Amino acid sequence: MLIRRTLRMITALAATCTVAIAGGVGTAQAEASHASSKGQLLFYNHAYSVVDRETADAVENSAYLREFANFEVRTTTGGGLTWKGRYLKGRETYMELFGEGDLPGQDALFGSAGLAVSTERAGDLAKVTAQLKAQGISDPAEYRQTRDFGDGVPIPWFDTIRTTSAQYEAFDPWAMEYFPEYFADPRSQTEPESYPGDVSRERYLPDAYQDHLMRDITYIRIGVPARDLATAVPVLRAGGFKVATVGGGAIATGGGTTIQLDSVAREQAGLKQVTMSLNRSVETRHEERIGRSTLAVGPGARAEWTFDAPR
Repeated sequence: MLIRRTLRMITALAATCTVAIAGGVGTAQAEASHASSKGQLLFYNHAYSVVDRETADAVENSAYLREFANFEVRTTTGGGLTWKGRYLKGRETYMELFGEGDLPGQDALFGSAGLAVSTERAGDLAKVTAQLKAQGISDPAEYRQTRDFGDGVPIPWFDTIRTTSAQYEAFDPWAMEYFPEYFADPRSQTEPESYPGDVSRERYLPDAYQDHLMRDITYIRIGVPARDLATAVPVLRAGGFKVATVGGGAIATGGGTTIQLDSVAREQAGLKQVTMSLNRSVETRHEERIGRSTLAVGPGARAEWTFDAPR
């Protein structure tokens, strides 16, 4: 989501949930309840990155990606801006790709990226904010994003929190919480709530992932400048991720997705690798070259998408 571009331009669960396991019904609620009981307030929602033009065009026109995932090329209007993204959507998680020059200003440059981690229950973003302040972030930056479905009537979409309002160098990390009003609007085409205060990722995303191989993102690796890494770590810790320092970068675990942020120079920034779980196991490995990236699917119930280093 281009929420930071808009900014530039202008607790634990109280009760234990009883979940029906048969057929997978209620699994997301069970996982959210279990994680929240251990202090997990934020979960990987999505990441975006600007890739080279060759790769962006190849992604946009890939017949294989349309079979592999719930894939969409969509133009979105929000917060006074309009952008076109290339989306791969799973059950609870997704990713968004742009090409060089697609976005305004410095965000048009190769390697620009962002990371959104979100709550599963209404009210948890306030707890994240309190955790940030407990880490010494005295004045977190708050912002409310709206969405226009094309009829000129915007509605509240989600609230965000960041460690700072200062300009990032190449990587924008934020925490977010969807509005119940967004889910209630029929234009959002989202699911009914599964439990009180349900603002979950699974509710937000459509169930079309069931018709494809890709299920969810389980690991993502992004190169980020050191200054941006310093603003990301407090958000992840405030959300309950366990953050370890590795080679000057950070690896955050929790909530089903591992997030690895490598500390790099600006010219080395950008998306490096994404690992995805599959809806079913495949017997043989398939490799698909997509621009300057390689998607390797199988064997087993996993796929790995790697992106070439800058030339």
